[in-house]
Amino acid sequence: MTELAVDNSPLDIAAVDTSSDKFHDECGVVAIFGHPEASKLAYLGLYALQHRGQESAGISTSDGELIHSHKKMGLVSDIFTQDVLDALPGNLAIGHTRYSTSGDTALLNAQPFAVACNKGRIAVAHNGNITNALELRRSLEHHGAIFQASSDTEVILHLVAHSRERTLAGALRDALLQLEGAFSIVFLAEDRIIVARDPHGFRPLAMAQMERGGEQCYVFASETCAFDLLDAVYLNEVQPGEMVIVGPEGVTRERFAPEQPLSFCAFEHVYFSRPDSMVFGRSVQESREMLGCLLAREAPADADIVVPVPDSGVAAALGYSHESGLPFRLALIRNHYVGRTFIEPSQAIRDFGVRLKLNPVRHLLEGKRVVLVDDSIVRGTTSRKLVRMVRNAGAREVHLRVSCPPTISPCFYGVDTPTRKELIAANSTVEEIRKFVEADSLAYLSLGSLRKSVADRDANYCYACYTGNYPTDLIGVDQLLATAR
Repeated sequence: MTELAVDNSPLDIAAVDTSSDKFHDECGVVAIFGHPEASKLAYLGLYALQHRGQESAGISTSDGELIHSHKKMGLVSDIFTQDVLDALPGNLAIGHTRYSTSGDTALLNAQPFAVACNKGRIAVAHNGNITNALELRRSLEHHGAIFQASSDTEVILHLVAHSRERTLAGALRDALLQLEGAFSIVFLAEDRIIVARDPHGFRPLAMAQMERGGEQCYVFASETCAFDLLDAVYLNEVQPGEMVIVGPEGVTRERFAPEQPLSFCAFEHVYFSRPDSMVFGRSVQESREMLGCLLAREAPADADIVVPVPDSGVAAALGYSHESGLPFRLALIRNHYVGRTFIEPSQAIRDFGVRLKLNPVRHLLEGKRVVLVDDSIVRGTTSRKLVRMVRNAGAREVHLRVSCPPTISPCFYGVDTPTRKELIAANSTVEEIRKFVEADSLAYLSLGSLRKSVADRDANYCYACYTGNYPTDLIGVDQLLATAR
């Protein structure tokens, strides 16, 4: 375990990039085995996982002889037209939707990666972040490997191709044992799907089954909400350190790595995952309502109404309302049709970006003392704009409540995060943050209550972004800290 000290120097707000004030979703993966419309099922699965990455998406399929791929920058619904899906034949498919956590934002880094090598035709996609990718890449390049992209996922393909193991499963097992960090991987070969999860289990990966004409089709996805759309029956989680092979001979499950302490990402339950998903075997909605319930016990407010910051703050606000007895009101309305780009008027409009996405319901806020519930504060810039918006709509008081502990450290396990100097809680006291966001009061959930909310009785979760205590050794940690975004 690597422990990193927290820098308590004052935050220079003027030096902070305020273009975004949230952790960005990492990636989503899906895999289909045994369905003649595998590409369409993969498309639907990615559609359900779109919240996990909106930068690029791709699907690779196998017809038993060739691997067909299509990937592009943009949203799933825009990329995969009927004509595109018709050009992806086969009953096996893997898919990926991406927000870059490692590698440049470019089509070159969009996944899946597909190659023909000494192990046959293969494709791979993964959710996570391989912390020793640079070290592995340099070693592979020293032995003649030529890389086409800057994504850490390409390292996996080269490790498989360079393995001395003769079978594909053996080569993949050999490759996985060399990886450090977080990875939930979907791997496509000509006649089989192989999926695997890192020994710590940082990122989720689940397995489901659907029947077609008496034959079994298997589905894998980052979240179970994808199974609901496909009408697939959730079976179980792919276990940390487990590799599942689905081929003509059936399903084989094996452990590829020795047992390690578990480190499920707590932020999956706080923010990333959809509330209708089961993640790490637990309902996300249940966790978030408990977050709000315990937050109300720890940080009550003399107020009139509870208002969520939509959409991720809704479940926690419901819990806060239920526990406190204060009425729940949807007093901030989200515009769900804001795209990745928009034309901003030449005349400056204060807090334009937030106004574009959210608008207050004035008659619900006028004269009220408001508890405003949000899932997190990263830089604080958006929180300040939200507090101003609620106050300008007539609220008499605004009490900001955050359904997780202060975020003080960047993540290196598949989440795009700012540097420590950009994290307001790493450099400021709660009172200093309160003054910056202009709230009448501010309170965060305690770490102990977060543990209770996700039912972490056996210390199976990773809280590094709240503690600075990382569950694995970080190769080249100084470089990672310098470049973490």
